[in-house]
Amino acid sequence: MKTLIAAVLATTALTGAAVAEDQISEFRIGILGGENAQDRLTKNECLRVYTEEALGVPTKLFAPADYNGVIQGLLGGTLDVAWLGASGYAKVFLSDPEAVEPVLVKVNVDGSYGYYSVGFARKDANIHSLQDMKGKRFGFGDPNSTSGYLIPSIEIPAKTGASMDSGDYFAEVRFTGGHEQTIVAVNNGDVDGGVTWADGLGNWEDGYNSGALRRAVDTGLVDMNDLVEIWRSNPIPEGPVVVRKALPEDVKAKVTALWDTLSETDRECFYGVAAGEAKSFDPIGHDAYLSIIEARKLQSE
Repeated sequence: MKTLIAAVLATTALTGAAVAEDQISEFRIGILGGENAQDRLTKNECLRVYTEEALGVPTKLFAPADYNGVIQGLLGGTLDVAWLGASGYAKVFLSDPEAVEPVLVKVNVDGSYGYYSVGFARKDANIHSLQDMKGKRFGFGDPNSTSGYLIPSIEIPAKTGASMDSGDYFAEVRFTGGHEQTIVAVNNGDVDGGVTWADGLGNWEDGYNSGALRRAVDTGLVDMNDLVEIWRSNPIPEGPVVVRKALPEDVKAKVTALWDTLSETDRECFYGVAAGEAKSFDPIGHDAYLSIIEARKLQSE
């Protein structure tokens, strides 16, 4: 009798899973801005294929021009999963606490899940600190970026004693559109300094182990020997991989498991998705981002 009951329960569970997955006709992965769209799509194509195989439904990648495109897609239910920055997650949560849930975070090779906002300039510009940036042009990536604006907008004024308004301490505060755009703008001399994100591990010449500088080195955009670090933030919690709360539970479980094991199943794919060398994607919860949510709330006020 116990065997019969177990078989019935197993069949019921499988049927329930099939019904739940039938509730979605496609799956949509959002990719944050900060790098040209084609590179983002190429590096995440393997993830799209794995997701399509796991769920059995057509899966699409979406690479909006800016961070807000992904944020609004999650809020509007037109995107199902995305790796957000901490500030982006804070904006989604403050707009609609029921829109998404954080499930995973990228873990660095040393086991930490923090990273830094890194200020940098061209070595030949004779800029070595924020003091040297006074009266010069400073580039920031995106208003919804944690390292590209939120944290610098709090920590830099605390250090300089001046606001982030153009013409106050800096001659111009300019939004470039993303991390890659900031790196290119500094390298080309369009701005005198900029900020981007990096795990701060490994060698400067490599663009550190992971982050926007590492991606820029990998794609041949810059030679790090031409650049110098001029400022570094306090550690920032790495942003979460989030899934849309309204998805069927079995779909969320399969997608979470796929990301969670990607570092083991396909290291090359993981490298592209994770923006460089890292350990894995590991479980994370909402409470890890309470300080960023509070900072975002204060900024909006």
